[in-house]
Amino acid sequence: MYVDIWYWIIIGAIALVSFAVSAKLKSKFEHYSKVHLRNGMSGAEIAQKMLQDHGIGNVRVISTPGRLTDHYNPADKTVNLSEAVYNQRNAAAAAVAAHEVGHAVQHATAYSMLEFRSKMVPMVNVASNLSQVLLVIGILLGAAAQMGFGFYIAIAGLVLYAITTLFTFITLPVEYDASNRALAWLKNKNMLTQQEYSGAEDSLKWAARTYVVAALGSLAMLVYFGLRIFGGSRD
Repeated sequence: MYVDIWYWIIIGAIALVSFAVSAKLKSKFEHYSKVHLRNGMSGAEIAQKMLQDHGIGNVRVISTPGRLTDHYNPADKTVNLSEAVYNQRNAAAAAVAAHEVGHAVQHATAYSMLEFRSKMVPMVNVASNLSQVLLVIGILLGAAAQMGFGFYIAIAGLVLYAITTLFTFITLPVEYDASNRALAWLKNKNMLTQQEYSGAEDSLKWAARTYVVAALGSLAMLVYFGLRIFGGSRD
């Protein structure tokens, strides 16, 4: 089937690009982890300083297990830094710490895209669990005939999958804005030397590209399922 061939092409391309970007990101972070900060500050200290400079006193900076597990939790107002980022004193750690505080700044200033994204989270949690199940069931029941119970199940799955795809695109401006806030603060406060700043900037650039790949991959899969449901599976 023509659409099935495109399915495997899409899956292969997404997997290849995702692997390449992830490998490059890992390589960049390992490289910039060797660029030690002249100011001697750890990631945790960078985060605390950025919070202080933005007048945010109700957010805690804590260490969380794992690697690349860094995130900001708006529910309990915590900047969670992986153990390496929390303790290390290099350009990569500074970039990640400042980026996560960028999300805390977004939250404190009621950044509209972050608020929209946060409101979508409960719905996305449901949609991500059900969408592909409904899509597969609907397609197996003959959704491409565009009639009957299977078609409506597949349509429900497609709508849910569209919600998760929208979420990946809403995430893009949120992540890029957090990086821009981080880099602006690092530069304006002269926290890093030019070499250190370049490393932080490059690290965040590659981190952002992982979100772009995820969004495009989700969109490609949405198009594929749409073609299957609306008759694209014909020979």
